[in-house]
Amino acid sequence: MANLPPPPPPPPSRNPKSLRDRLRGSGDSDKPGMPRWLVWALIAVAVVLLVGPRLLPTPEQTRLTYTEFLDLVERGGVREVTINNLNNQISGKLSDSRNFVTTGANTLSDADEQLLKSKGVDYDFSTPQGNFFTNIIPILLPFFLIMGFFIWMQRRAMGQAGNIMSIGRSRAKPYQADKPSTTFADIAGYEGVKQEIREVVDFLRMPDRFKEIGARVPKGVLLVGPPGTGKTLFARAVAGEAGVGFLSVTGSDFMEMFVGVGASRVRDLFQQARKMGRAIIFVDEIDSIGRKRGAGLGGGHDEREQTLNQMLSEMDGFETSEGVVVMAATNRPDILDAALLRPGRFDRQIIVPLPEAEERHAILKVHSTGKRMGADVDLDTMSKATPGMSGADLANLVNEAALIAVRRGATEIERIDFENARDRVVMGARRESLALNAEEKRAVAFHEGGHAVLSTVLPNSDPLHKVTILPRGMALGVTWSLPEERHTYSREYFLDMICKAMGGRVAESIVFGSLNSGAANDLEQATSIARRMVREWGMSDAVGPMAWSGQQQVFLGEDLMTSGREYSDDTARKIDDEISRILREQEERARVTLLKHRRGLDLVAEALLEHETVDGATVAKLIQQGLGAPTIHEKVPEKNPDKSVNKADPERD
Repeated sequence: MANLPPPPPPPPSRNPKSLRDRLRGSGDSDKPGMPRWLVWALIAVAVVLLVGPRLLPTPEQTRLTYTEFLDLVERGGVREVTINNLNNQISGKLSDSRNFVTTGANTLSDADEQLLKSKGVDYDFSTPQGNFFTNIIPILLPFFLIMGFFIWMQRRAMGQAGNIMSIGRSRAKPYQADKPSTTFADIAGYEGVKQEIREVVDFLRMPDRFKEIGARVPKGVLLVGPPGTGKTLFARAVAGEAGVGFLSVTGSDFMEMFVGVGASRVRDLFQQARKMGRAIIFVDEIDSIGRKRGAGLGGGHDEREQTLNQMLSEMDGFETSEGVVVMAATNRPDILDAALLRPGRFDRQIIVPLPEAEERHAILKVHSTGKRMGADVDLDTMSKATPGMSGADLANLVNEAALIAVRRGATEIERIDFENARDRVVMGARRESLALNAEEKRAVAFHEGGHAVLSTVLPNSDPLHKVTILPRGMALGVTWSLPEERHTYSREYFLDMICKAMGGRVAESIVFGSLNSGAANDLEQATSIARRMVREWGMSDAVGPMAWSGQQQVFLGEDLMTSGREYSDDTARKIDDEISRILREQEERARVTLLKHRRGLDLVAEALLEHETVDGATVAKLIQQGLGAPTIHEKVPEKNPDKSVNKADPERD
């Protein structure tokens, strides 16, 4: 069947012209207003009339003092005099026809007037009349100020009235379909997500193809995933691919201080979409208006609940919206109202997860396009070294590498730049100002050496990438591993992680015979893993196959009175004993392993003190050198059967 062309765009709305447009005389108004050039011409004429006379050239005049003027009169050197009654200025002509000017007293004395008469000087009194505009300005200026004030108040009131009248209108931004900026080709990986979204786009572009076999398009598509995975990017790609009307709005655009404004904006939003025929509405961060109703200590928020109720009614209420698909994005689906997630509203939930290694490689390649990359840059290795990073993190990683390359004066982005950028993104910037004394530096070297040795010799540990004693962020040293792509984690893997976390503390105890506060984060990580092994993953024979999750938060809609502990005091004591047993056993295991590889530990610490950063291959060679034979992997001492957990995150607390 031939593809049906998209419906023609609606005609542009003819809004009434503003007062400014009417004054400009632009457009096709019936009564054009005053042209803009005429206003400027009138202003120019007024300025010329006021300032022009002052700029005209005046005849050259000799400036005299009043005493000099009287002396000239005595000697008969003055021919005629004119006295200005307004400013008491005396001007006239001398006997040699030169002009002069002086300033006299407030009133001409009788003696001076008699002197002028006796010398035959022709004198006169004059009161010059001012310019018409100069005389009328003092009268009209207050009038113009008062009129301008009233006009300003009227426009302000009209603007406020306009804002109040338009407060219930939707703030959605229409997308220009003729200028697509993002398509699915710009998104690396996520083929499954693209396929699910393409079905919605194809239905809007070719509805008859689906209606022939009775298929119904989902009314709502909810994009769910961690922050930075590209949910909004997918929405922009849909806008560029669909070829139909697209309206974009955020959840916060519906919220105002007035109750009912959000519901009014929802109604106006769907009315705009219906006028387009077939359209997509994208609501970003929908959790701001779609939270569970009646949740929390203080009850529900009336404005938010009214907005949510109107959204539910518009999506699947008494009046259906044919041809309008709602897309939404959130990273907190657990707090959304159940009525919003049911079929008929958001029929389809599309998970946008964190990218896998291959997808990270493709994302790095996309963000590296257009950048000058060095020959030693291996994006495949970098993709394996960045587990858990989202697309936004990877984009920031490439940009940080470019900034570091510019900072060190290089013309290309090299491997060392990517390494430093990853360290900066994950751990923070290098603390150049922090200077450790010799004793502290040696303690950090053995601490990180203990982690590095256990990461190398333990059989279920992730491969060691590098170890450094350069302070970064809040850490004085870092041991990096390259986690393999896993979706299930065994108990042996978690035990090796706990043992590796104990390595720094145990190494300091073996070498120095004392402990310090440097292992605080290691103990926190080890305790968190052990607690989850016992409470959530059923990896303890003493407790058995039982799971207890943490306490539910009140704002998620859970009842405060029933969110207490789910087990008895005896069970709590048993859980605490099991956690303590696991931690002590792995600490002892770390001690036995490091004592066996004591020579290798010393060599690794010496290499760190000399070079500050050592890679994983060098650490393995030093351990083999200390043993005098190839490394023998240590075995887990426990004989419990292998138990695994699906999709566990060992790094999460």
